Amino acid sequence: MAFLLRRLAFYFAAFIVAATINFFLPRLMPGDPIQIMFASAGSELSLENLNALKLTFGFIDAPIGEQYLAYLKSVFTGDLGRSIKFFPLPVTELLMRALVWTLGLMGLATILSFALGTFLGVMAAWRRGTIFDSFVSLLAIFASSVPAVVVSLVMLFIFGYTLTWFPNGYAADPMLDPAFSGEYIWSVIRHGTLPLLTMLFVMTGGFAVTMRNNMINLLGEDYIVMGRAKGLSDNRVMIWYAARNALLPTVSSLAIALGTVLGGALVVEVVFNYPGLGNTLYQAILARDYPVIQGQLLIMTAAMLVSNFVVDLSYVLLDPRLKKA
Repeated sequence: MAFLLRRLAFYFAAFIVAATINFFLPRLMPGDPIQIMFASAGSELSLENLNALKLTFGFIDAPIGEQYLAYLKSVFTGDLGRSIKFFPLPVTELLMRALVWTLGLMGLATILSFALGTFLGVMAAWRRGTIFDSFVSLLAIFASSVPAVVVSLVMLFIFGYTLTWFPNGYAADPMLDPAFSGEYIWSVIRHGTLPLLTMLFVMTGGFAVTMRNNMINLLGEDYIVMGRAKGLSDNRVMIWYAARNALLPTVSSLAIALGTVLGGALVVEVVFNYPGLGNTLYQAILARDYPVIQGQLLIMTAAMLVSNFVVDLSYVLLDPRLKKA
């Protein structure tokens, strides 16, 4: 219990620090959303209308300290204000809409890439020096080195524009009404295939390289040799002796990946015009939409902290030494 309380206190303090940075960061960006709207109106707005706009969007003329306290109150009450670009939508409602698409795309891509990358890493390490190991290692290093924007554009050009196998953008056919129907679900699957394959290609390589290196470092340990000397099967030694212990550092990589899920794959979502959190954040940055930017960064921060907290607990479960300590 003491361990849990210490970790919870640490992560709560980290959240407050991150929220504070989140408050000041958008305000350091050049430009102001109200001034941008004023300029787009051809500077025809009167001073009274400009002040009315500020009140509408929650921009109070107060010292920075009062603004910060009002911001902290909104964080813990869940009232993140209204979006400027997508007015009059509340920020919470806007982000919840985008969250559904991001969880479906990025969540599935992360789980599949972790499972596939871990499996390939284990098999490559167990068969190190073989053709299979060389092929998997080269492919994994290549996949983890290529920027996501390059993979996205190549996928879009080949399978979207040239072969026309898949749609070029959106999460579903905009002509269809959202419903739990076969036609709409099939449209969602087809529109999400290219972004999903892109993320699988980019993320699987990193998991495979990490798992392979961890496994190779453990194969010479005494307990591995002892397991083989006892006549245990190769599969049992590989999975229960080597892979289980090599999995610990990979779990940390999974936590980081899961933490970034709620941030969305910004580049991939922008390239495929996918309506997730990443694309929403990109549009908010262009419009200097402070409420949406702050809300999105808060979601990303909370997701990262929760993921790391879960990893702390999983380490205790996976490593008997930590459980005894």
